Amino acid sequence: MTEQVKRTVVVTGGSRGIGRSICLSLAGPDTHIFFNYFPADDEAPKTEQMVSDAGGSATSVEVDVASAEDVKSFFEKVVSETGRIDVLVNNAGITRDALLVRMKDKDWEDVIDINLKGTFNCTRIAAKTMMKQRCGTIINIASVVGVMGNPGQANYVASKAGIIGFTKAVARELASRNVTANAVAPGFIDTEMTASLSDKAKEAMMSQVPLGRMGTPEDVAAAVAFLASENAAYLTGQVIHVNGGMYM
Repeated sequence: MTEQVKRTVVVTGGSRGIGRSICLSLAGPDTHIFFNYFPADDEAPKTEQMVSDAGGSATSVEVDVASAEDVKSFFEKVVSETGRIDVLVNNAGITRDALLVRMKDKDWEDVIDINLKGTFNCTRIAAKTMMKQRCGTIINIASVVGVMGNPGQANYVASKAGIIGFTKAVARELASRNVTANAVAPGFIDTEMTASLSDKAKEAMMSQVPLGRMGTPEDVAAAVAFLASENAAYLTGQVIHVNGGMYM
């Protein structure tokens, strides 16, 4: 990339946790990162500064990925400012855990709307620009539970399994335009989301990890950075499992 034409990267849910680590892993002088955050999240300015400290630049925007209108406005801003979208990382996600028979309609709908519909909304818009460019990289964050299931997470599991299937369909549709689509499926990762688990639940999860430790957000971000690089130009429709051997 020349100094005038920077790589444009969009990361959803980039203000904290795995999303922040992804932003940092992709930061550089030849890249400008746009990331969204949820309302009342005060971590976005910190992520922008961390990207700047890493030698890159970033813009944060409050966007509800479940809203098609919000997403459309967000990507219009990106394209109007840079003229392109080189990499899209669909990372935004939530959990609303409950046993199936106790799960409320809203718990199901909120998780599907953010995790799966949000991925659809962002990919649908970004794909139009990437197809015109005849190049682009789409990376969707799935989960190990999307392939092995997990009690108490029927909504989350369904959303992440859906993302894996969605990724494969998108990969087949866009390959002729030189646009790739892959997924990264994290396992038991040390984040705010897992910090709320009880010690008993953590021990149960750790007993399933052959490497004997929790993963880090940086472990996931490293896989994303690889998929976003030219070294992964011949990979599409794949799922990279970052789980310490939890699922093989």
